[in-house]
Amino acid sequence: MQEIINNLPKFVKDKHKENKAFFNKLKKRPPKQLDYLMQDLHDNEFQRTDCLKCANCCKTTGPLFTDKDVNRISKYLRLKAPQFINKYLRFDEEGDYVLNTLPCVFLGDDNYCSIYEVRPKACREFPHTNRKKFYQISNLTLKNVAICPAAYNIVEALKKNMK
Repeated sequence: MQEIINNLPKFVKDKHKENKAFFNKLKKRPPKQLDYLMQDLHDNEFQRTDCLKCANCCKTTGPLFTDKDVNRISKYLRLKAPQFINKYLRFDEEGDYVLNTLPCVFLGDDNYCSIYEVRPKACREFPHTNRKKFYQISNLTLKNVAICPAAYNIVEALKKNMK
C-alpha cells in the first residue's frame, strides 16, 4: 500500500488535465444515473480497499469540524467544548475549525482512529465518492484523488464507464 501512496502524486499529476476536462464535461451534462453509478463504483472499490492499510487522509489532511462534531467529540472525550477546541483545533483561513497538527492526533500507530465512533462528519463521508449530486463536488474530488488511492481508482473507473 505504501508504494501506491508514494506513487499517487505522480499518477494524479499525469491525469490532472484529463480529469479536469472530464469533470468540466460531467458538470455540463451529468448523466441521469450518475449517483447510482457512483454508489456502485464506491461500494465495489471499498470491498477491495482497506483504509486501515492506508490512512493517508488522516496522515496528510485534516477534516473540518462542525459545531455538532465539536460537541459530540468533546462529550465523548469528557471535555467541555472550549477545552476540546483549545487543545486540538484552530481556525483556518475560511474560519472553519480544523486540527492544530497533522497527522491527526486521534490516529494510532495501527491506523485505527481513537474516536472512530464519534469522528467528524467529514471523516465519515470521505472521500465523498458516493455523495448525491457527485458532479457538484468536482474540485473536491480533484483534491481527494491526490490523497486517497480509492478515490483515484473510483474516478478512473468512472471515466472508463462513461466512455
